[in-house]
Amino acid sequence: MRSTPARALGIAFALTASFMIVEAVGGVISNSLALLSDAGHMLSDAGALALALAAQRMAERPRTRERTFGFRRAETLAALANAAALAASAVLVVVEALRRLAEPQEVAGGWMLGVATVGLAVNLASAWVLSRGRTNVNVRAALAHVLADAAGSVAAMAAGAAVAWLGWTWADAASSLLISVLIALASWRLVRAATRVLMEAAPAGLDVHELERTIRETRGVADVHDLHAWRIEEGFDAVTVHVVLMPGAHGVEVAAEVSSRIHEVHGIQHVTVQPEAPSRESELVPVSALTRRASRP
Repeated sequence: MRSTPARALGIAFALTASFMIVEAVGGVISNSLALLSDAGHMLSDAGALALALAAQRMAERPRTRERTFGFRRAETLAALANAAALAASAVLVVVEALRRLAEPQEVAGGWMLGVATVGLAVNLASAWVLSRGRTNVNVRAALAHVLADAAGSVAAMAAGAAVAWLGWTWADAASSLLISVLIALASWRLVRAATRVLMEAAPAGLDVHELERTIRETRGVADVHDLHAWRIEEGFDAVTVHVVLMPGAHGVEVAAEVSSRIHEVHGIQHVTVQPEAPSRESELVPVSALTRRASRP
């Protein structure tokens, strides 16, 4: 987490949060539901950026006796809360959009087009800042949020142009429905990712069968059982496994080799390996024998 480019995240957060207020005010002035719903979408982007920043701070807090992994799951819990708020806002937008389609209202198309155009510029600027230099999974997730909001700004611009030049006041409500879909998709992605972490599912993108094959192909490994792979938080995956040793293999060396192979092939650093003796006791080397051998001149 210390490699997170906090400065880029901070700049993108400032741009997004500041214009979110501008867009909300513009939506009230122009009576545009599209602008108000897009402001809600920008709120989700600001939340995602704030979570990425908070995650860096939380990850640096030391672990305690009660929380042996520290406070790394705080980001996941916050993401769930964010997703719930997003889902609620999407439902409210749909209800209001359907009401406006049934009873069209006057909308200031010029204001709507102007504010949405500036919003698109802000989103593209944030995306440019996030895409420069070193990135990690948190930054890429935040970038996806910002680009989705840029699509929402384009939809609001199209609706504003339709209202201003063609008098299609229904375009505002129709655009709001499209933006609500983007909000719902963002909410679903957050829920799915957070649920996978909390249910300790295998990390997304990790093929557990390939992981087991990597372990079985390691020198000194005769068998594998109790293999578990899960995600503590974004960017912190963990693996535990029991390996049965081949006759004559050294448990410490095999454990180190398994950890190294998992890191090399699958990129997971937090690995715990429990070596177990071969099934036939006659093939074991007693510790007493090793002690006597080491004590001989």
